[in-house]
Amino acid sequence: MVGCGAVVGECGRLRGMRVSAKSDYALRALIEITQRWVANDPSVVSAEELSRAQGIPHGFLQGILADLRRAGVLASQRGQSGGWKLAVDPNEISVADVMRAVDGPIVSISGVRPESVAYNERAVVLQRVWIAARASLRDVLEHTTLIDLAKGKLPAGVERRSRDEDAWQARVPGS
Repeated sequence: MVGCGAVVGECGRLRGMRVSAKSDYALRALIEITQRWVANDPSVVSAEELSRAQGIPHGFLQGILADLRRAGVLASQRGQSGGWKLAVDPNEISVADVMRAVDGPIVSISGVRPESVAYNERAVVLQRVWIAARASLRDVLEHTTLIDLAKGKLPAGVERRSRDEDAWQARVPGS
């Protein structure tokens, strides 16, 4: 699966939403960096420090940080006191931006974006379901910024969804 989204698994069953370790680690590292930005701390943060602070495997984190640099989210500083800092205002970086930077599209169906999926006339309605699911994910992920995460204060609509008791309940097939 690319990114975080619904994919069709074996036997055509929906496997569900999955957030990759890359996206999770990227966001955790960026929360650490953004908290420094919020505190007006201009220093760069080393990958080692981020790794220790969040319990992220160092080698894996290095690749993630490079992805974020290529996407224009982070800037790196080389040398003895080198490290990482935000390349843009964290108010302008959404969770969706980070997930796309490290994993690609938010939703894909067997590796294909929902608008590009082809079905026969009996199943074409599924495309609209995938498009609607992507819109719902975007509603949360594109409206939550790094600043929101660093301050621990989610946008009102996201906070409301997270407080819905039903949202915390796992669903199993047949229930």
